[in-house]
Amino acid sequence: MEVECRFFGPFRDDVGEKRVTLDVDVETYRELLARLAERYPELDGRLLADGGDDLAGRTVVSVNTTDLRHLDGLDTPVEDGDVVRAIPSVYGG
Repeated sequence: MEVECRFFGPFRDDVGEKRVTLDVDVETYRELLARLAERYPELDGRLLADGGDDLAGRTVVSVNTTDLRHLDGLDTPVEDGDVVRAIPSVYGG
């Protein structure tokens, strides 16, 4: 499936682009964020907390404008065409 990822602030600097389209085979946002950290090592430990059980720090991730925590958290299913926004904790979470 294809997912569009948009990065803000230091995340954008780490990735080198504001928008990235990924063609991935994942089922949940936990898996997608782990895949992003694999693809962009600078994001390792900055999207997912150690152990992958929560978002790192006060990082905010939204899916189609809804905060991931208000959906099914990291177990939210990934849908083809989703737009994901990652905002780092330095922006206030």
